[in-house]
Amino acid sequence: MNQTETIDYKHGTTYAITVTALMTAVTCILAPLSIPIGPVPISLTNLAIYISLYLLGWKRGTISYLIYLLIGLVGIPVFSGFTGGPAKLAGPTGGYIIGLLHGNYCRTCNRSFPPAWLQLIGMIVGTIICYVLGTAWFCFEAKSTVSGALSICVFPFIPGDLIKMIIAMLIGPAIKKRLR
Repeated sequence: MNQTETIDYKHGTTYAITVTALMTAVTCILAPLSIPIGPVPISLTNLAIYISLYLLGWKRGTISYLIYLLIGLVGIPVFSGFTGGPAKLAGPTGGYIIGLLHGNYCRTCNRSFPPAWLQLIGMIVGTIICYVLGTAWFCFEAKSTVSGALSICVFPFIPGDLIKMIIAMLIGPAIKKRLR
């Protein structure tokens, strides 16, 4: 068994599946809550992902997010603004939705909980991966320049994303402790 996994496996597979499903549900609840400020809305999706990585580790956190993506892909309105379906993933903001998946690898908060600064760096690097993939897709889909895409799709979100990271760093370990 991998020592870096976050779930307490002495509770068993049922426990791991339950917490994974719970975090999928939390993502499905928080992600649609958004504030439209332009082509990319402010969403709580990444907050749910940051917290799920504290509780699940990167492998099960990625599984949880994949399940969320599949739920949205079949048309259930779990994406920002209570939307769903393949058109959302193929649209200008689809790269950010997919980018959150790829950023999970860098956001690992393992069982031993590294120092806070290292956790923050992991979340920042994961978010940068999301920004890069999302911005590239936005430029392609919306026929935008990189500087234009950055000014409307990245720069306005940096302060809020940093706040979400800090919130996750504060409540993630506390929730994990309660679940044990």
